[in-house]
Amino acid sequence: MKNSQQFFAPCPRGLEPVLADELKALGAAGVQPTDGGVGFAGDMALCYRANLHSRIASRILWRLAEGPYRSEDDIYRAALAVNWPEWFDVARTFRVKVSAIKCPLRSLDFVTLKIKDAVCDKFRAACGERPSIDTAAPDMRVYAFLTAERATLYLDTSGEALFKRGYRQEQGEAPLRENLAAGILLLAGWQRGMPLLDPMCGSGTFLIEAAQMALNIAAGAERWFAFEQMNNFDAALWDAIYQEATAAELPKTSLPIWGSDVSSTALAAARANLEAAGLEGVVTLKQINMLDISPPAPTGVLVTNPPYAVRIGEQEEMARLYPRLGDLLKQKFGGWRACFFSADMRLAKLIRLAASRRVPLYNGALDCRLFVYEMVAGSNRKAKKEGGADGAEPVSVPQ
Repeated sequence: MKNSQQFFAPCPRGLEPVLADELKALGAAGVQPTDGGVGFAGDMALCYRANLHSRIASRILWRLAEGPYRSEDDIYRAALAVNWPEWFDVARTFRVKVSAIKCPLRSLDFVTLKIKDAVCDKFRAACGERPSIDTAAPDMRVYAFLTAERATLYLDTSGEALFKRGYRQEQGEAPLRENLAAGILLLAGWQRGMPLLDPMCGSGTFLIEAAQMALNIAAGAERWFAFEQMNNFDAALWDAIYQEATAAELPKTSLPIWGSDVSSTALAAARANLEAAGLEGVVTLKQINMLDISPPAPTGVLVTNPPYAVRIGEQEEMARLYPRLGDLLKQKFGGWRACFFSADMRLAKLIRLAASRRVPLYNGALDCRLFVYEMVAGSNRKAKKEGGADGAEPVSVPQ
């Protein structure tokens, strides 16, 4: 690939295969999934497209240097060798963030300081002045990743994390990050045109991500990116890529996407977020208890993130809820695929259904699972006859 560069796209753990497929579809070469992200190669046009279109990546990091180290001074010299003034102006603010696995050095804070010093020393030598540090809202972000023996330096081309799409005006008590919600939809097998229901929709993240996918709206269409402030920014190229994306958007009409919640506050948040995303009238919302819902279509995908129980009383409440959810699915949702994303590992046992898949995922540092249930229409007699010895009922639904 002409003018090929090396990039790394971090993502929520568990979504690496989905992100790899997404990057390949965007034209990335040398795609290499690893724990916590995907490495890939391409030109700066691909970098722009990945930032604009990726629903799964958290950032697009541009690799500027990589090599062995044994001390903090080695890392300082590696950072000093990068021609930082070539990539951003001295008037830009910046910050440095370091992460590591099995790093033998005592203090990552000290490593961070050494890299900051190297960047400033490089600017001082080239320009006679140094850029300012801004740890809250920097123009540029320098990332370093250390293994036991090697250090890699990146310049972040995204700025704010890519899951910050720009539409979230209100949020519930424990909102899902947008890229995790998008990844769950893909893992659930939902595709454009399929009916989708989130019966505990909270602030509406699943609904908005699905609606944007269905209407072919680029994930980053309403935000800016750090690459727009870099010295090598190609404004004409970016404008062409952006215009191509907006021209591909579909008309905003009512979609077979439904959300409901028992909480009026949650639904108000979902409505505010849908309006901010320009999707009012596209998604149908209703206030109702999940246990009282009926399927809005003969078949479809149900995806939801049940409330996470922290206190003992909440845990007991959820333990009573799960069996009733299982009964509801068996009685009403034949022909549907039901997917529950939860950190509560009791769900699989208490819902009393046989999961077709249990996908390990992480919500930040929280170990979670996506439990997938194929609700196949059948008969009560067949369900009793084929019941498993472990007490889990087969997912066979009376018509």
